[in-house]
Amino acid sequence: MVKRLEDSKICHVLGIDYPIFQGGMAWVSDAELAAAVSNAGGLGIIAAGNAPKDWLVGEIRKAKSLTDKVFAVNIMLLSPFVDEVIDAVIEEGVRVVVTGAGNPGKHFARLNENGIKIIPVVPSVSQAIRMQRNAGVVAIIAEGAEAGGHVGVTNTMAMVPQIVDSVDIPVIAAGGIGDGRGVAAAFCLGADGVQLGTRFILANECRASEAYKEKVASAKDISTTVTGMSTGHPVRVIKNKFAKKFKKLEDQGASIEELEAYGAGSLRSAVLDGECDYGSVMAGQIAGLVSKRETCKEIIDDLVNGYNKVLRGIVND
Repeated sequence: MVKRLEDSKICHVLGIDYPIFQGGMAWVSDAELAAAVSNAGGLGIIAAGNAPKDWLVGEIRKAKSLTDKVFAVNIMLLSPFVDEVIDAVIEEGVRVVVTGAGNPGKHFARLNENGIKIIPVVPSVSQAIRMQRNAGVVAIIAEGAEAGGHVGVTNTMAMVPQIVDSVDIPVIAAGGIGDGRGVAAAFCLGADGVQLGTRFILANECRASEAYKEKVASAKDISTTVTGMSTGHPVRVIKNKFAKKFKKLEDQGASIEELEAYGAGSLRSAVLDGECDYGSVMAGQIAGLVSKRETCKEIIDDLVNGYNKVLRGIVND
């Protein structure tokens, strides 16, 4: 466990002040949120999601106008536009990409040729080991099942130390982290950094709908559920009428195509339009701990101060 967050290896690798990543949440993590996080010393991340190239190019350029700090693009490998997204990050000179929801292997060559640092999100030790074999991979995000959005099945507490023991590059812990205590716990497990998504939904700079934010702010410890297990791509969401109907369709044996058709556009409608009854409200289990509206700088300062408070307690004991 490092004594100062600023001394973490990932800070030196990426050129950031604190080893705190803002999760790449589709339709939530846009240029304004990413730039605010980067300006506050963390790694802001624009989520490409299922958006086309033109939208992403606009967001990258906007982020560059708002910050001179490094930021990343999250590439959702299930996107039908993934090849265009790769084109965009190369053409626009993005220095760091985070990959998720799939295997980025076939894209490594192009990213490596352009000197882009790659940080894959993985749900298991075996995937972490495979990802490390590529020279362009500078870190691994070990994301536990407590996270919001696309998740694996192993919890953060169990997975992070196993991945730390299995790879030689920095490991970023994600899933179930919402305050300085969670940051300290991640570092005690051997992580070199943390990624948070749900807490940044309530950031002032986040442009998610007020209804979406309120759904997160009012969540309790048991407010989330996992849908889509039958599709092979489980997703953690806050319980609502959409999640109940999705689960009912799964129990009735609906095909993957039927489930995908039902879920199409549901996240966008919740985030941007505020349809939080029949929209997909993705959030992590930590939502029950998150209720305060504040700036990205205030969030990061609180995470750092909270970590330092825990560290002082350990030293004094």
